[in-house]
Amino acid sequence: MATLPVMAIAHAVSGEVVDLLAPGQPSTPDRTIAIFKAPDLEVMRLVLPAGKQVPDHSVPGSLTVQCLHGKVELQTPGQTSTLAAGQFAYLRGGVTYGILALQDSDVLVTMVIANGVGAPAR
Repeated sequence: MATLPVMAIAHAVSGEVVDLLAPGQPSTPDRTIAIFKAPDLEVMRLVLPAGKQVPDHSVPGSLTVQCLHGKVELQTPGQTSTLAAGQFAYLRGGVTYGILALQDSDVLVTMVIANGVGAPAR
């Protein structure tokens, strides 16, 4: 599985306000970042240029995919959904999914983690 570039940054701390997008700028190319990772939750902001594919994979815990800017295609077995800015989708743990950027896009992915390895699929 190909990995997305992740910038080495300090993760957010409890109560800290994090700017997901620079004011007045819809996207900052090459700034995919892990916003924070706690024992029970991980949040990442993915910056995906048009045509970029996040390969199909799954995680044990539930997750949400929220389109902050642009338009992406969320691909799951038997279903393809288009997410535009301001829309999100929930996936239960264990569901295989991929993301294709239809436009230059920013996506917020939030994953539930249990015992450091992900929640069991239901």
